[in-house]
Amino acid sequence: MEQHIRAVAIIHIIMGALGLLGAIVVLAVFLLGAGAATMSGDPDAPAAAFFSGTCGTIIAVLIAVVSLPSIIAGLGLQKRKEWARILTIILSVLNLFNIPIGTAIGAYSMWALLDARSRAYFTG
Repeated sequence: MEQHIRAVAIIHIIMGALGLLGAIVVLAVFLLGAGAATMSGDPDAPAAAFFSGTCGTIIAVLIAVVSLPSIIAGLGLQKRKEWARILTIILSVLNLFNIPIGTAIGAYSMWALLDARSRAYFTG
């Protein structure tokens, strides 16, 4: 069971890191769009650039806030922390609605972490 828990930890760290990378890409795209709008010379360009930059920043922050718990949970699982097991179970339930990849990750994580042997692994 220890191998499955290690795999779950790595999967959650990777998914969180991909989410952070996605947040950076979203921010870059919106900010580049805002910069391009500013250079167009249109009199409404500053307002459009401000709106685009603000929306991009808000979306990127939301993506980052949603991705960080996966990284934290994965790192906690690697250190055999009980709170990380509970956090990962919660994240796994939420992942079930993220069809198809999230469903597979959520189901596998729940299978690995709800087993009695994994509970014993975290309690010592």
